Amino acid sequence: MALAGCTAAADSDGPAAAGSPSAGQSESAASPEAPAVSVASISDNLPAGEAGVPVDQQVKLTADQGTFQSVEVTFGAKKEKLAGELSEGDRVWTSTDRLEPGLLYTVRSVAVDADGLTKRDKTSFRTEDLSLDQQTYPSIAPLGGETVGVGMPVIVRFDVPVTDRASIEKHLSVSSSPAQVGAWHWISDNEVHWRPKTYWKPGTDVRVTADINSIPAGNGIYGQLSRSTSFHVGDAMVSKIDVAAHQMRVFRNGELLRTIPISAGKPGFTTRSGTKVIIEKFRSKRMDAATTGISPDNPEYYNLSNVEYAMRVTYSGEFLHAAPWSVGSQGNANVSHGCVGMSTADAGWLFNLTKRGDVVEVTGTDREMTLTNGYGDWNETFQEYRQGSALS
Repeated sequence: MALAGCTAAADSDGPAAAGSPSAGQSESAASPEAPAVSVASISDNLPAGEAGVPVDQQVKLTADQGTFQSVEVTFGAKKEKLAGELSEGDRVWTSTDRLEPGLLYTVRSVAVDADGLTKRDKTSFRTEDLSLDQQTYPSIAPLGGETVGVGMPVIVRFDVPVTDRASIEKHLSVSSSPAQVGAWHWISDNEVHWRPKTYWKPGTDVRVTADINSIPAGNGIYGQLSRSTSFHVGDAMVSKIDVAAHQMRVFRNGELLRTIPISAGKPGFTTRSGTKVIIEKFRSKRMDAATTGISPDNPEYYNLSNVEYAMRVTYSGEFLHAAPWSVGSQGNANVSHGCVGMSTADAGWLFNLTKRGDVVEVTGTDREMTLTNGYGDWNETFQEYRQGSALS
């Protein structure tokens, strides 16, 4: 009877059982409505697959049929944030910082459509891993806080060669107060200089920026990091040497301070004419002729252990220094191996007044100074010099 009762209830036109659809109502009509879904979608410009993203890639997110409510890109163990900005009515987000090599980046974004419904997206990518041989490090001279002379060039050296000079140079800058026009000139793939059109104005403050982090340098090389430094230009110390007259006149800010008798390079060791700049200074220095290619068995060989007040002006070995052994010739004959010698008293006086970047203008010989033998940047006209820029 229990079974018969069940069958009768199922076929009955009587009231429906509790929890069943009402008479004449479909079961689907009684189900809850599906939640509304946002029509907004989010896309990016990141390459698909497992390949590392190049560090010069600019990350770009686009919201279709919606606008961004938020975008956050984090990286590294400290979850640092990659900076970016919205544009096109908050439909596009573009990174403004550069990527770092060998790191995992996580991208979280939220877009909202016209009905206020949100679309959330999360993705991640890893940047390509670069060895030190694939990155170039910039060293800058002058040093931060250094006071230099009016002839000092800005020098940026790279430990790994730069073959895409234009790419890197676009991210090098020099600013000064007061402002002065200048130009970059590539000495080699590892070194680029900047000099103003004329000598620096005394008292100038200068800031140098090499904003090259993750910038392509050519041949799969990228800038390792960005660096900047600031320096000050001091008094205009200019020493004018007349080799034929055997004398040097020393000026400070245009005022003649002293005329010094000197002895310069003898025949076969002629002192170079042109504009030189003091590269470095030594209170005392060993001078060994072997460093200039003179062998110990040559009659011209010398090895002096304590040359005082030495001021280098060329890479090839020319100095201004004390030469007490040639005092008898100073003012009337050239007897050195190319250096400019003077009395110990005069050399000490000059040494105490000078600094790196001070100018030494030499005349009176037919042997010319070159652009790359020291800080030779002033031995070309400015028009010639700026042709050495990769952007000229």
